[in-house]
Amino acid sequence: MQSIPVRQPIRSLKLRLLPALLVAALALAAAQPAVSFADASRATASTVVVEGDIARQIDTVLAATFKSDEPGAAVIVVKDGKTVLRKGYGMADVEKKIAIQPGDVFRIGSITKQFTAVAILMLEEEGKLSVKDEITKFLPDYPTQGKKITVEHLLTHTSGIRSYTGMPDFRSIINKDMKPLDVVDFFKNEKMDFDPGERFLYNNSGYFLLGVIIEKVSGMSYAEFVAKRMFEPLGMAHTAFEGFERNGVKRIPGYGRGRDGYTPAAPMSMTQPYAAGSLVSTVDDLARWDAAITAGKLVKSATWKRAFTPYALNNGKPTDYGYGWQLRKFLGEDLIEHGGAINGFHGQGMRLPASRVFVAVLTNRIGGRPTSEYHAERVTAIALGKPLTTPTPIKLAALALDAFEGTYRVDDKENRIVVRDGEQLTLQRGGGRVPMAPYAENEFFLPDFSHTRFRFVKGDDGKVKHMVVLDTSGKEEINPRTGDKPAQKKSIVLAQKDFDVLTGEYQLAPNFILTISRDGDRYLSQATNQGQVEIFAESDTKFFVKVINAEITFQKDADGKATGLVLTQNGREMPAKKIK
Repeated sequence: MQSIPVRQPIRSLKLRLLPALLVAALALAAAQPAVSFADASRATASTVVVEGDIARQIDTVLAATFKSDEPGAAVIVVKDGKTVLRKGYGMADVEKKIAIQPGDVFRIGSITKQFTAVAILMLEEEGKLSVKDEITKFLPDYPTQGKKITVEHLLTHTSGIRSYTGMPDFRSIINKDMKPLDVVDFFKNEKMDFDPGERFLYNNSGYFLLGVIIEKVSGMSYAEFVAKRMFEPLGMAHTAFEGFERNGVKRIPGYGRGRDGYTPAAPMSMTQPYAAGSLVSTVDDLARWDAAITAGKLVKSATWKRAFTPYALNNGKPTDYGYGWQLRKFLGEDLIEHGGAINGFHGQGMRLPASRVFVAVLTNRIGGRPTSEYHAERVTAIALGKPLTTPTPIKLAALALDAFEGTYRVDDKENRIVVRDGEQLTLQRGGGRVPMAPYAENEFFLPDFSHTRFRFVKGDDGKVKHMVVLDTSGKEEINPRTGDKPAQKKSIVLAQKDFDVLTGEYQLAPNFILTISRDGDRYLSQATNQGQVEIFAESDTKFFVKVINAEITFQKDADGKATGLVLTQNGREMPAKKIK
């Protein structure tokens, strides 16, 4: 539920609603009503702590990025145990014109997963469970479809269980307060995606089940366990399961990015993300958490080491994920990180043990670019004394761009697709397209999206033979060109009367409407609280979206009046009845 990852970032609860039509990915960048927050939440705020050139460089970069009248971010940078920078940028509450302070409380989405994972490890050290236990030891009625699914499979996203946030019907329960086992009932009978341990596939169902296991084994609710066993002992006073805050301080409002700017994000029940993404926190508390990890608190050093060890699949191939953290190289060092994207909020936490650097970026906005991960990488690089440079784009003729179009193989399951759209190249891997900008004759980057660079290499015949992908790990990945770009669908222009019978509102789920409209000869779709996305006619009833892999097929009655539509994305069909 994220847009085209260049390297596959494992950061979010995957509840984001990407540009309007990504309903199947269930993205919730829709809106949250403004929340009043106690004065106490701002009493601990302080001005930026400046320590030399590092802080000044970081502040210059961030101040130029976050506009003073838009939702923004709280940022903390810690190096060698010392706070180098702690500052807020932009607005906490746009309507009330209240600026973000560094002590503000944010939703942290899937950063929650590392706390859930450590809770499991604490219970293991107490002899109450083992990560090698099958989940049926704790959930005897769970239908494993004849497979051996362990607690470790849940921790490492290798269980094969269908992720409930990717199910089309999830949008129908997103606002319902439900008990954990009722949510489990919602997804437990879904067909498994693969055999346990066979593949890595980011999975919110696994971490939801871990929360249920924590409750069964400990005899405490998940919210109570993380508060009493983790947050209170570590002095993390502002971290909690949302709705169970211990000091009365509430999070700031969150916002989603639409065509016309940022709007308050839509409500959701926090019983839905649960142990996969329900926590709220501050950058200060996340820094305290990092210090606790460095000091080896809560669990033994050997246990921490296991959490930060890449899990190996059945075939022995390592993944880039441990227990609740993503693991990779960054500018030559080992990086331990995770991010979270959830209804109105996006955050990223990055720790480099060798350099003793910790960075947290928490934003109260989702959608648009740059992302919190992009900012966190820039900030971390400066803290390391290795600032990332942004290339200066140049202009290439359309004919030159055509030479780079094609299909480039990542592995036996994925490809990168390069297509020219007007005067620019676009890159697609999975979902939608990201603009590519040239900075040399055969070298490109993704402005405000990723620090990854792409170099096209030609053979003796002058044709492109492969693409070299260079990311911040310093590792070069070769993607051979395996064929031409996929055939592009051709669009037609309908008579206005033929399209106007389709305009109106279509209900995909309670409180979730897809509005179809026309602006001259442009056909538009707009999901609830989202920006407009242009759709293109393939026939008088079938339309497609260029920026993502989605189609809309309209249904008509015998009189030619539209009665409904079917949104198809990633092979899943989502019907909607016309209500207006």
